[in-house]
Amino acid sequence: MKIGIIAGTGFYNLPALSGATPHVVDTQYGKALITQGKWHNVDVVFLTRHGVDHSVPPSKVNYRANITALKNEGVEAVIAVNVVGGIDPALSAGSLQLLDDFVDFTSGREGTFFDGIQPGGVQHIDMSDLYDARIKAALSASALAAGIALSTGGIYAGFNGPRFETPSEIRLAALAGATVVGMTGCPEVSLAKEAALRYGAIALVVNPAAGVGARPITMEEINQALAAASQKVITIIDGAIKSLS
Repeated sequence: MKIGIIAGTGFYNLPALSGATPHVVDTQYGKALITQGKWHNVDVVFLTRHGVDHSVPPSKVNYRANITALKNEGVEAVIAVNVVGGIDPALSAGSLQLLDDFVDFTSGREGTFFDGIQPGGVQHIDMSDLYDARIKAALSASALAAGIALSTGGIYAGFNGPRFETPSEIRLAALAGATVVGMTGCPEVSLAKEAALRYGAIALVVNPAAGVGARPITMEEINQALAAASQKVITIIDGAIKSLS
């Protein structure tokens, strides 16, 4: 099985990826930068949403090109990493949560492949089970084996960014049941579903969301949480790749 890994803030390369070869691929939706290599002798295609220099804002990420590039390269399963704020007060900085569902508050994004232009016309895809059960099980088992806390039941609230959300927006998301908030999970996961890619995601909490914490959100706080917890994410992915392969 060829595995795709999509990550964002703080994850610009994968040291465990041997023979890493980056190149730009053309798709019908535009260009995508991917890096191919081996991880535990498994074929892996890595894609960083914001570019290697973090120059692409969340609302400008070409999600359709990224998912299409993975599909065209023969990827069957995708492990995504989302750096998020914690809406659930129990999720402190450094917490990890598996995602089960989302609420999309974004606007202006190209959010579907079925826009009436492609052959076959408009199609309606069930979104009841967005995050693949086998991938979630592999990630959970890997975390358990490594002694890393990974909570379940995560609901992702997607906002445009790059600004952080207001306290009122966070209260609205909380009313919808969201536990974490981010800027890149939507429409990535629903596009993966439309493309028939199995998709699982780990949310790495780097700060309390606006109004949840007592202090303003700072990049210093976010970078500290990333530095402290990013290796845990890599460890979980490492074990999951062994299992999925």
